[in-house]
Amino acid sequence: MNVIMIGPPGSGKGTQAPRIKDDLCLCHIATGDLLRDAVSKGTELGKKAGEIINRGDLVPDEVVIGLIKDAMVEPECERGVLLDGFPRTAVQAAKLDEMFLSKKMNIDKVLEFKVDEEVLVERIEGRRIHTGSGRSYHVKFNPPKVEGKDDVTGEDLIQRKDDTREALERRMVSYHKSTSPILDYYRAKNVLFTLNATAPIKTVSDQIDNSLYNNML
Repeated sequence: MNVIMIGPPGSGKGTQAPRIKDDLCLCHIATGDLLRDAVSKGTELGKKAGEIINRGDLVPDEVVIGLIKDAMVEPECERGVLLDGFPRTAVQAAKLDEMFLSKKMNIDKVLEFKVDEEVLVERIEGRRIHTGSGRSYHVKFNPPKVEGKDDVTGEDLIQRKDDTREALERRMVSYHKSTSPILDYYRAKNVLFTLNATAPIKTVSDQIDNSLYNNML
């Protein structure tokens, strides 16, 4: 099964992705994580993306597409992929169709994480991440068992540099301008499922289960 998650920063994609990945044995491709990894390793694409990420802006299509192509060659992606943060524009959606067609793959479900925007700032500023696994926590809504530590490894959690009100406001302008129009694209293909992602984590999980797993029965 191939699944796409679409939603603004703080909408809960990072919280739900590990569960979906493990339950369906999918290859999780999060463009945000790919970009941060490329920046930390100092790759050619990473250097180009570094300044853009720190400003809170969206990275150009050619950079993201290059990283996605590299990630898609991993053997584990043969079983299916969970795409997080891609596509964000109509151009990227078209490029994704080309990649999937070349691999004889289909997009089975697109999950839209819809959240009231006034909730996003609190979610973003309280978000904490375990960099090694991508596990996501929140100091209020989904706190770790030990403050500042990952539940599984006990390693330190970090707050991303772009998890601020100012960066969020800039990213939301770009999100609405570029991303929202592609929802109609997937709606026309009858693969779009809109989640009430303002709801509690367990409720959102139940909505996802209803969307993904009932279709497999």
